[in-house]
Amino acid sequence: MVKAALPRVDYDYVMKMRAWSYAYSWVQDRENHGLFCTARTDERESQFQWVGPLASIKWTLFAAPDSNIRLNSLEEAKNLQIAGYKGDVMSDYLIANGFNVITAVSGDVNTRRLMLGQADLWVTDGLVGPLVAREEHGITGLKPVLVFRETPMYLAFSTNTDPTIIADLQKALDEARKAGELDKIEDSYRQ
Repeated sequence: MVKAALPRVDYDYVMKMRAWSYAYSWVQDRENHGLFCTARTDERESQFQWVGPLASIKWTLFAAPDSNIRLNSLEEAKNLQIAGYKGDVMSDYLIANGFNVITAVSGDVNTRRLMLGQADLWVTDGLVGPLVAREEHGITGLKPVLVFRETPMYLAFSTNTDPTIIADLQKALDEARKAGELDKIEDSYRQ
């Protein structure tokens, strides 16, 4: 989605993959640096300038395919071991609220923890989680046990970035959305 917007502006850019917690800290103090996809929450609102929304994530607890775990509320997961991604908004939320979360710097470890019985649940996005499990590990049939929140995802820029750049990128993203490009991209992940 970000790549769909960028050709509509005349800016040079470089995209790099980084560990989430490292990138999150790195971007905050650096002019003209952005991070995606970043959940836009009340706690993060003043930390960034925002371009989006790109999509939304459904905060989902998944169980292994052979699990019997069923939840009616988030509170019912308090005594369970939950695998999460270090620095991720979903993991941080659960930790702050007293849940037993084991975090990993690399998100792909969590699928293996779940399948090996080292965790009862895995907290991840309802759309991306099963995609990662299937494409990186050949794992299918994860059970979505509970969706407990939904958050819009954005391209988050340092507050040191010129607001004109933010406005230009927002306009470009809006144009890509109006042209149907963003819907097409999102639909490709549902298949």
